[in-house]
Amino acid sequence: MINRRKKINESPLENQERWLVSYSDFITLLFAFFVVMYAVSSVNDGKYRVLSSSLVTAFKNSSSSISESPQTTEFSPLQNEHSNQDSLIKLADNFSNQKARKQEKMKGMAKNILHALEPLVKNGQVRVTQNSLGITVEINASVLFSPGQAKLAENSILSLQAIANVIKGHEHEINVEGHTDNLPINTENFPSNWELSSARASSVIRLFIEKGVEAHRLTAIGYGENRPIESNETFEGRKRNRRVTVMILSTDPDKITEIPIAEN
Repeated sequence: MINRRKKINESPLENQERWLVSYSDFITLLFAFFVVMYAVSSVNDGKYRVLSSSLVTAFKNSSSSISESPQTTEFSPLQNEHSNQDSLIKLADNFSNQKARKQEKMKGMAKNILHALEPLVKNGQVRVTQNSLGITVEINASVLFSPGQAKLAENSILSLQAIANVIKGHEHEINVEGHTDNLPINTENFPSNWELSSARASSVIRLFIEKGVEAHRLTAIGYGENRPIESNETFEGRKRNRRVTVMILSTDPDKITEIPIAEN
């Protein structure tokens, strides 16, 4: 009877101590959670190694791992902050220098086109402008085609070849746009100004390809009479609207800002 009572009296004590098991598991998980939160607050190799050692210690309850984990790395938050700042400064400088080189390269291409087409530029048949989107070469249709035709005139080939010599070998994409005035056309080959403008843009592209410009960089676009730059109410306005525009696109366009091109 005495032994039996002793066992009965000891059982509540044993039950009261079982909560320590759950408590220790909770503390272990809570420790692991805060280690993870601390590690992801600032990503670096040193913290990852500390995290790895701490997790092994928490779940395997290895005291040796705890003593070794601080020795696996020497981490200085201040040094890491300075290193990150230096890296960001170098990255910004490299980006700025790269952008400046690209702008100078585009500016050089525009100057070369101006020089190659100087006679046509002086008499107003060709206009060359540059902004952050790229270089625009506007060529009056009378320089390239006979009225109502899309076959390149013989005397236009040299002008287009001069442009091709400048743009070939570069990585820039090129859009060739055909434009007309608003006078209707209805021929067997060109039922409307859409067909005429598209065919003229395609003719210029074919010549560029023949002169060595990569085909995958070229796009032909026909706008018809829908993108006038002058009023179609006057003869001079309609003449200006009949044009082919060669757009040499920048590789990283920014906001549109006009960039002056100084002629030598």
